[in-house]
This record gives sequence, C-alpha cells and structure tokens, in this order.
Amino acid sequence: MTAETSERVCFQLQVKPERIPEYTERHRAIWPDMAAALKATGWNNYSLFLREDGLLIGYFETPSLAAAQTGMAATEVNARWQAEMGEFFVALDGAPDTGFLRLSEVFHLEDQLA
Repeated sequence: MTAETSERVCFQLQVKPERIPEYTERHRAIWPDMAAALKATGWNNYSLFLREDGLLIGYFETPSLAAAQTGMAATEVNARWQAEMGEFFVALDGAPDTGFLRLSEVFHLEDQLA
C-alpha cells in the first residue's frame, strides 16, 4: 500500500472523564483477535491519542474507509469490542468505530512537496 492509494482518516470522540483510566488500560494490550481483524480489514498505521480531559483523536490509513468499516462490521470480535467500548464515550451516535466525528485534513507535507 502506498500513500497514493491510502485514505488518511482522522477522527475524534469524547471519553467520559471518569472512564479515562480504564479506557487507557484496555488499550495497553487489545485482544489479539481484534488487532488481527483491524489489520486484515485495512486499518493501517492506526493510533489513538487521548487528552487528559477525554478528547480522543484517532488516526489511521486505509485503502477505503467504507470497506474498512464494512469489513470490521462483519467480524464477531468487533461486535464484542464495540459493545464493551461504547459505554466509555460521551454522546456517541452508534458504535465507536462508525459514530466518530471525522476531521477534515487541511495540510499534508508530502502533498506539498510533490
């Protein structure tokens, strides 16, 4: 996969402040089958960043956001993970992996250097 064939996705969610320690702990070592499913369905270079007030920023690269979400929706492990993780978020509309607010990219260095 090259940068030309990758969609860069950045999103935000809000973790309930009182749940931040548990949320952080659960992500220290996610379930191995969840990690494998993410990779297999195109969630590449995936990172989460958490501010101390609960603002969560996620970033990943994928050939297609729609295909990555559809692929994960078809896995049993994702259904279990989303059911457990949904309770950690404020004002979530749907599951965390589909209910996030996608952020618009306004700058990418490699694009400007090309």
